Amino acid sequence: MNNKVINIFTENIYPEWEVDELKAIQVGRKVFNYYMKNLIDSSCLNGFDFESITFDILFCDSTKTHNINKEYRDKDYPADIITFAIFADDDSKFVFDGDINLGEIIIALDKVKEEAKKKNVSDEYELYFLISHGIMHLLGFDHQTEEDYNFVVEQQNKALEYALGEKE
Repeated sequence: MNNKVINIFTENIYPEWEVDELKAIQVGRKVFNYYMKNLIDSSCLNGFDFESITFDILFCDSTKTHNINKEYRDKDYPADIITFAIFADDDSKFVFDGDINLGEIIIALDKVKEEAKKKNVSDEYELYFLISHGIMHLLGFDHQTEEDYNFVVEQQNKALEYALGEKE
């Protein structure tokens, strides 16, 4: 990923948690760089020439993810994370002016807090874990089998260790 620009745009519409969006972007960039160093050949970016990557992260609540799940996925439950991987999932992939728009990650912050408590980790660590997970999906990685799930989680943990400098 030498000299590639990583554009991450965030928006927080969940008033109960003032996310440090700058830190989330910094962690997201480091996680993305880790994946590019280690997984580019098996990602949806393999074979594409580009100068920059763009994706969005929306921080919201589980009511919003529930509505999105119902409207776009015919699933009647709130999710902690929803990823719209528009580049990875589109058969007619294109690079526009040297930029690849990977899509959007939507994270329910109330679910993040619940899960962090269950796992006995900080809210921020769980948030970064989900950002890492969403980036994996944006890059075309899925977890339909147990083997795929274990691979995704292993890579997430390694990326977070790289991005944060330590495990929590």
